[in-house]
This record gives sequence, C-alpha cells and structure tokens, in this order.
Amino acid sequence: MTRTTPAEAWNDLLAGNQRFIDGTPLHPRQDAERRAALAHSQAPTVALFGCSDSRLAAEVIFDQGLGDLFVVRNAGQVLGDSVVGSLEYAVAVLGVSMLVVLGHDECGAVRAAIDATAKDAAPLPPQIRFLTDRIAPAVRAVAHTAPVTGSIDPATVDAGEVGRVHLRNTVAGLLEHSEIIAAAVADGSLAIVGANYVLSEGRAVPDSIVGLA
Repeated sequence: MTRTTPAEAWNDLLAGNQRFIDGTPLHPRQDAERRAALAHSQAPTVALFGCSDSRLAAEVIFDQGLGDLFVVRNAGQVLGDSVVGSLEYAVAVLGVSMLVVLGHDECGAVRAAIDATAKDAAPLPPQIRFLTDRIAPAVRAVAHTAPVTGSIDPATVDAGEVGRVHLRNTVAGLLEHSEIIAAAVADGSLAIVGANYVLSEGRAVPDSIVGLA
C-alpha cells in the first residue's frame, strides 16, 4: 500500500473539516464493510492528540471514518509519558504521516490553570493539579510573570492566548521529548500541525506547522 504523504493527509483533514463546517459531511468509511475490514489490523494516516472536551470529537470535526485517526485525548492536551508513548506507537508502528495537536477556545483546563494562579485560589485535587501545572507556563508567559513572582489576577489573563501558547508549547514538547517523533519529522515522513478549534465555527485553524512544505 502506498504511504500517504504528510501533505496529502493534512489536505484530507482540511477537506473533511470544511465539509463539517458547511454541514455536508460524507461520513466516510463507517459502514459494515469497513468495520469488517479493520477487524484484524489498522493503518491510520493521522494521529491526533487533543483535549478531552466533549465538543472535540475528532472523527466528526474532520469527517473521517473508522480506522482513519489514531486519537489520544486528555483534559487540556497536556503531555505525559502515556501520551508520548501512544503517539510514538502511532508513528513508529502504525506509520502515520501526520500528527495533529488540537486545542480549542473556551477550554476548561486552561481556565482552571488561569484561576489556579489567583492568590486566594482553592487547592486543586492532585491529579487535576498535574494537568493545570503543565498549562501554567503558558499562563505565566501570557501574564509576563515568572514563577517566583507569585499570584496573578486571573481577570487580566487572555484565556485564548494562553491556549495558543500552550498549544505551541505542546508541539515543541513533543519534538523535545520524543526522539522517534523528532526523527520522523527530520526525515520527512511525518509532519506536525498544532491547530486551534473554534467552537462557534467548527473550524480547525492551523497555528504551529512543523515539517509540512
């Protein structure tokens, strides 16, 4: 089988997203025949790492079918060992040619990370704090405040900009922490696109693009 190039994979996603925006989805590759064909193997072309938000159903947003996307999600799309390992599996074993990191506006995890910087903020449960701590660098970057400075007034922080900075940090973090992903980008077999999903429009807007001509 001919391998899909990164550009081909990204263009297919863009076309599917436009169909979703226009209200004319094809719902491709979702029938019984496709289900049966995938029963014993998979060959997705795209890995997608996104926020767990219920409004970010990747196959719906990009009008894709069974077996098209290898999806990893958690609140706020924050990196961790299980995330990196899963994406490395998609690249090294499944041979995906495109990796999409998908953030969005009105993100609850981003909002929680901003609110946690307030002087009187209530302590968060440890596992939630694990997530917000990884978004905190973006909060402080947008607020122009170093970690040693202390609290921030959450009302002065642009949540949308925090989300965009966090998205860029996540893309950079994947390249920094995964030799497999970085090597695939370097040899041209993989591209990474960080995109922000606009809830009101249904549109995935590219923000960070690595390895895509």
